[in-house]
Amino acid sequence: MSERAGTRALESDLIDVDGLVKAYYDLKPDTRVPAQRVVFGTSGHRGSSLNTAFNEDHISATTQAIVEYRAGQGITGPLFIGTDPHALSGPAYTTALEVLVANGVRVLVDEFDDYVPTPSLSHAILAYNRAEHGDLADGIVVTPSHNPPMDGGFKYNPPHGGPADSDATSWIANRANELIANGLDGVLMSEPSAVETYDFRGNYVNDLENIIDMQAIRTSGIRIGADPLGGASVGYWGAIRDRYEIDLVVVNPTVDPTWRFMTLDWDEKIRMDPSSASVMASVVAHKDEYDILTGNDADADRHGIVTPDGGLMNPNHFLAVAIDYLYSHREGWKPDAAVGKTLVSSTMIDRVTGFLGRDLWEVPVGFKWFVPGLIDGSVAFGGEESAGASFVRFDGTVWTTDKDGILLALLASEILAVTGKTPSQRYAELAEHFGAPSYARVDAAATPAQKAALAKLDGSMITATELAGEKITGAFSVAPGNGAAIGGVKVTTENAWFAARPSGTEDVYKIYAESFLGDEHLAQVQLEAKAIVDAAIA
Repeated sequence: MSERAGTRALESDLIDVDGLVKAYYDLKPDTRVPAQRVVFGTSGHRGSSLNTAFNEDHISATTQAIVEYRAGQGITGPLFIGTDPHALSGPAYTTALEVLVANGVRVLVDEFDDYVPTPSLSHAILAYNRAEHGDLADGIVVTPSHNPPMDGGFKYNPPHGGPADSDATSWIANRANELIANGLDGVLMSEPSAVETYDFRGNYVNDLENIIDMQAIRTSGIRIGADPLGGASVGYWGAIRDRYEIDLVVVNPTVDPTWRFMTLDWDEKIRMDPSSASVMASVVAHKDEYDILTGNDADADRHGIVTPDGGLMNPNHFLAVAIDYLYSHREGWKPDAAVGKTLVSSTMIDRVTGFLGRDLWEVPVGFKWFVPGLIDGSVAFGGEESAGASFVRFDGTVWTTDKDGILLALLASEILAVTGKTPSQRYAELAEHFGAPSYARVDAAATPAQKAALAKLDGSMITATELAGEKITGAFSVAPGNGAAIGGVKVTTENAWFAARPSGTEDVYKIYAESFLGDEHLAQVQLEAKAIVDAAIA
């Protein structure tokens, strides 16, 4: 970790906004270069215009591909579109509108020209489709989420309201690259006029009382601090305060595409990741001024929870507390509704879930896996170790099918208001009962060939019988919950586990590991995990 991690950004750390935007229009991608192609990861296409990875041609072609995709799927309703404060989001938003309007798509933009958080757009899609207009809506969010200020991002949410699955994104990416390779022949563009408007913020905020006990928060009188980290939730927190008359302060309402007010992440980069202690250093400095203090990333699909007694909570810790509280305080949920978690999230969740008498639904990394369960209520909560989660309403019906950082931040206040305990105090009680796990993620160097081998690795190829002194109880390459490939391998013992997955952007693979036997045992798990994986992919 850099010595500058957690310190305020300097002028030399900031992007040249004008240069970034100029490159968006001036640089033209060559699809023969892999790094310049449209590639959809778990949250859309991302990249920087300076690297010719996120430019006007990418967005015009991708939007045209989305138009063709939705037509092929029979999606004829409106397309909701929103954007975050990243410098490239504005130009990309304009490009997308030019293509959508030229193709005759009915487009709904924010009524107040405000930023639109990812969960608010998901909420809008679901609200429209629930009203049964006779057609189906979908949407686009222009955001690279928590990525650095030089990046742009573009993601598509189909009518189910959540992240598009790989079948959809593969088709869209392939078609977009084909259009770029053909000089954008077939891409229609015109002036972005004749769009309609939608009150994303008002509809989202007014509906919160159907999923969060806002009355309990108000009557408790707890003092709440909310830091948007310069992101899309900036206009939402004040609206929530005013609508529900709660004691809430927007800690930093500043919006600046350079994010000059941020503290640097572990590698001296500016990121808006509310789960990072380095990123949240300036927020945590105010922890004693509030009963609950929260942060969100640029598109507000992630949450960070800060308490006076515990500081910034580990995301896994808060997920466990949230599950414990919600499944004990939501009488309208289905009695057989499962708990959803990604397989790299803490085993503390497994233990809490078992104690609650609920089924655990363990899926690969990616929030898209929770979508069907959230829609039908068979999964009442879905969460990822990267501080992303959502859950269903009081009556068990769907709220959002994308991660909702605003919702989880408000849940922290509800927990304190109802129980009188901060989430970190409640986690200490859970750890006393179930044990206190040590959890970490590290990276290991890998060639492209090794990464490809890891992605296709079968659990049966793991020949080791022990891990850090314990018998291996399982080695698998598909998720137990839905049988989907995890793109790597997970190995378990009675008190520990590790999972290894290749990075999509760097020549490394990621090792997630956890031990209920302490930090030293975790270090041994990590060391042996690398040896086990290296032997399997050799």
